[in-house]
Amino acid sequence: MIVLPPDGDGIAPVDELLRRLRWPVIRRLAVHPGGDEPSRLRGAGVEYADVREYQPGDDPRSIDWNLTARSDRTYVRESVPDRGVDVWLLIDTSRSLDWGTARCLKRQLALELAAAAGQLLVRHGNRIGALLFDQRVEAVIRPAAGRTGLMRLVANIDQVSTPLPATGQTDLAGVLLEAGRLLRRPSLVILISDFMVPDGWEAALGALTLRHEVVAAVISDPREREIPDVGMVTFEDPETGRQLRVDTRSKRLRERFRQAAEEQRLALSRKLVQAGAGVAELSTEHDLVPQLLEFFLRRRAERRSPQGPRPA
Repeated sequence: MIVLPPDGDGIAPVDELLRRLRWPVIRRLAVHPGGDEPSRLRGAGVEYADVREYQPGDDPRSIDWNLTARSDRTYVRESVPDRGVDVWLLIDTSRSLDWGTARCLKRQLALELAAAAGQLLVRHGNRIGALLFDQRVEAVIRPAAGRTGLMRLVANIDQVSTPLPATGQTDLAGVLLEAGRLLRRPSLVILISDFMVPDGWEAALGALTLRHEVVAAVISDPREREIPDVGMVTFEDPETGRQLRVDTRSKRLRERFRQAAEEQRLALSRKLVQAGAGVAELSTEHDLVPQLLEFFLRRRAERRSPQGPRPA
């Protein structure tokens, strides 16, 4: 079990902390009865939405007596019911995630996130499914509710997430277009990937965010941002097999690599935000839960800010 650092109350196990957390769902997406997320549908609920003129058959308990007393007509209050949402995990299973020089592989961090997101969301009447992709969509796990559905989901993800042999690069644009066709209801979409993919996926992601709330979880490793002085090294693209031999003893080369990696990170963040997605940057260097907490705090601040989200 992963354990968080002491915070004044001692050491808090991850499972205990996850039970106290809640994934921030910003848009009104809920459609399933029995949940507690805000819905765009009108009905019996506690959150005030609007008033309208009384019609035969309306519940007398919904009459707005203050407004009725000030007019010559009878009015009733409409409220927004709390319901459950559909949650889709779009999980990258390509070979580029089989890399990690710190706490774990990127693939392990992606699976940890899928399990943690499921644990946070399954408690509130939501249904959780997954779409696993490599060069293309490889598996679709239909949404299910409850802890049994979550356990089945995690088991299926672990079973299907074995990478295919290197045959080409991931077609993220095609995957996002396929997801748009598969997701029939407005949903919370959590896209988990290292985004080591060809350009051209921005329009497809933008189309997906028009209907759904999308959070892009960018999985990275510290050695992807800077390389140490370890002499002559051969780098290999895990998805195409192309190799490059590099002399890491060159300080100038290491600095150029660091600058290029930072520029690439900022550019990716800008593209995701411009497409309408929330951005959670997660590294194999640190435990998952503290990074999730940081994202949740920033997400809530963005919800209150009139300027909206900004690139990290």
